[in-house]
Amino acid sequence: MKEKIERVLISGGGTGGHIFPAIAIADEIKRRNPHVEILFVGAEGKMEMERVPKAGYTIKGLPIVGLQRKLSFSNFLLPFKLFASLLKAVKIIKQFKPQLAIGVGGYASGPTLKIAQMLGISTVIQEQNSFPGKTNILLSKKANLICTAYGNLEQFFSKEKIRFTGNPVRQELRNIKITKELALAKFGLSSSQKTVLVIGGSLGAKTLNDSILKNIAQISNGQLQFIWQCGKGYVDQINTSIQDVPQQIKLMPFISDMDAAYAAADLVVSRAGALSVSELCLVGKPAILVPSPNVSEDHQTKNAMALVSEHAAILVKDIDAREALVPEILELIADEAKQTELSKNISALSKPNATQEIVDACETLIS
Repeated sequence: MKEKIERVLISGGGTGGHIFPAIAIADEIKRRNPHVEILFVGAEGKMEMERVPKAGYTIKGLPIVGLQRKLSFSNFLLPFKLFASLLKAVKIIKQFKPQLAIGVGGYASGPTLKIAQMLGISTVIQEQNSFPGKTNILLSKKANLICTAYGNLEQFFSKEKIRFTGNPVRQELRNIKITKELALAKFGLSSSQKTVLVIGGSLGAKTLNDSILKNIAQISNGQLQFIWQCGKGYVDQINTSIQDVPQQIKLMPFISDMDAAYAAADLVVSRAGALSVSELCLVGKPAILVPSPNVSEDHQTKNAMALVSEHAAILVKDIDAREALVPEILELIADEAKQTELSKNISALSKPNATQEIVDACETLIS
């Protein structure tokens, strides 16, 4: 018997915030349609070219790059790389002949979905942020569906196309089974101390790293311990800086066991990328958000404010973090009533069935 969905193309990447949802969608499509062919299209040299094959999927790369905010020779090359990417996307799509193309954001998503639309292929945009980027707004004009992680996006997209699904999160976070005690033991930490989880995204965040290091004396009293995802590019420097710090710090360039990290944490300090916010809602941990200012349309601040306006998180601006973050951590970790309030409110915003709802929407296009 022929499967309902036979060939799906998924495009996007650049960061874990785009890649993990894309893989979650692919896994759910595969679960429902074991014989489906799924092809990813990413940007050459970006992390999706490594992560997607590790998840068991084929990926092809486009030479696309992003616009640099500062004066750069790569900006001069951008039109040529965009044209080359459009030509390569034509070749990929004509050879693969997908029934459906799904864009999850990132450099490769724009040219891939544009060509898919020009060739008459049904397209789905998975908009992860509370404030869409210009590319998705343009692509939405001819997209068949837009699956959003936030409500009230009718000002950007056609109301008839919107499906409020939430963001897909990693499967292991939907039902964390590891206990807090086992999770702490896994990281070599004590069950008698409060644990702060610091996550700066898949590449780390210099502001978060600097903010903790600058105020390390304030938190060297042994009352706190840290699970600290600092990023590959920062780990050696930070290791040197904390050699004489008495409290327990589990410093890691990247955390692969996020279910254990969340289970161990009493408080989370995080950037406000779309995936991070969705995961925090799902795990229901009290959170301090430090949005990155180095993103288009300042969408991380808008993501954070969507939680802050519901009394579901605390916001510390990036420009203030070096002075304000550690005092905010110390104040919140001492206020159990505030922690309970934040945990309750952030849990109410979770969308645990986002992946299934997105695939349900995709199936309506195939049928």
